[in-house]
Amino acid sequence: MKAIVTVIGKDRVGIIAGVSQELARLNINILDVSQTIMNDYFTMIMMCDIGKTRESFNAIQENLNRTGETLGVKITIQREDIFTAMHKL
Repeated sequence: MKAIVTVIGKDRVGIIAGVSQELARLNINILDVSQTIMNDYFTMIMMCDIGKTRESFNAIQENLNRTGETLGVKITIQREDIFTAMHKL
């Protein structure tokens, strides 16, 4: 199963490291990533494989919320099918 993870917040050192370490801890593989800095704001979107994690989707969300609070960013995760349905034209 795939999921889309987005990260947005004021740019600072350690955001990518913090998010990727938490995903690795949860046994979630990053398949693709795009990130940029826009007017001092960090933005990142990742396609992840959540098929091998032992955590429920709700537990993943809770862990990423805590990681986001620690890093000072907003982290969201959506299942790929829901993300795709929401963004169809």
